[in-house]
Amino acid sequence: MGRYIAKRLLLLVPTIIAIVLINFTLVQFVPGGPIEQIISKLTVGNISTTANVTGGGDVGADASATDALSDNYGLDPELLEDLERQFGFDKPLHERFFTMLSGYVVFDFGVSYFQDVPVLELILERLPVSMSLGLWALLIIYGVSIPLGVRKAVRDGTRFDVATSSLIFVGYAVPGFLFAIVLLVLFAGGGYLEIFPLRGLVSENWYAMSWSDRILDYLWHLCLPLIALTIGGFATLTMLTKNSFLEELGKQFVLTARSKGLNERQVMYGHVFRNAMLVVIAGFPSAFVAILFTGSLLIEIIFSIDGMGLLTYDAIIKRDYPIMFGNVYILTLVGLLMHLLSDLIYVLVDPRIDFETR
Repeated sequence: MGRYIAKRLLLLVPTIIAIVLINFTLVQFVPGGPIEQIISKLTVGNISTTANVTGGGDVGADASATDALSDNYGLDPELLEDLERQFGFDKPLHERFFTMLSGYVVFDFGVSYFQDVPVLELILERLPVSMSLGLWALLIIYGVSIPLGVRKAVRDGTRFDVATSSLIFVGYAVPGFLFAIVLLVLFAGGGYLEIFPLRGLVSENWYAMSWSDRILDYLWHLCLPLIALTIGGFATLTMLTKNSFLEELGKQFVLTARSKGLNERQVMYGHVFRNAMLVVIAGFPSAFVAILFTGSLLIEIIFSIDGMGLLTYDAIIKRDYPIMFGNVYILTLVGLLMHLLSDLIYVLVDPRIDFETR
């Protein structure tokens, strides 16, 4: 097993480099880079929405780009050159890329262009917020979906099975962000009831509260975001669990166990559960990464929660490349490590699986 883990860890390096390289290349062709963001603020009201014609990363790559910006905006070319040096755009592309990679080895993502704060400090500040939201959502989804899926497999075809399937598929069909808006309107002072807070994860006076009040305040703020985040997550895992159990229940070893006089509980949890849960475990890494970095993006924006999703959104809008690339690096690293963890859990659940032969 040690050889397999070492092999997977070694594969992390080229995978991360390839993903970062793709993202670094793509942003060179995106119009409206950080320099143009600053210029638009300096010349607000004097430019049109179609004025940004140069690539975000290519700004400052050569003298013609500087001349073009100077002609378009009527600014001093020396000011533009100073901005290029400040953001590092006066250096060749390959030099900027390898400098960035060398910093990533020691988790040095540079300084935010517009917040003047180290990116790692911002990520460490926002990551626990997204992780708490994502972990609570996963606990709720897995805590509800797995028992429900097992129950549906046992009572396949009954009214209970049909009714629960209808409910979870209705929840799956409703987009999470749309449900979040409805919850805000109905229960957060949007015109009807004002039961839950409108924004944030804690109240402004949270630090002045007692520990018991802090916990209650935190859970109070979590209610609406968690409902919106989990409402569409039950269907996939529930049906995956149900179908996995139904497949195992039709195998010969189940008939043998029943012929030995074992009751349904002993058959389900003593023989079927371990085999059926392999497929469910396989989906854990992707579910964790999806909820942590993708599913919570719109939820954090709607509820103004200062997590990784809102940080990434602001960075994309402002073309804050250090934050963008830092988030991509962390997302890729966490995703790959979670897939490795999934393989290790495979072996713990079913010792018959041997990755050493791979």
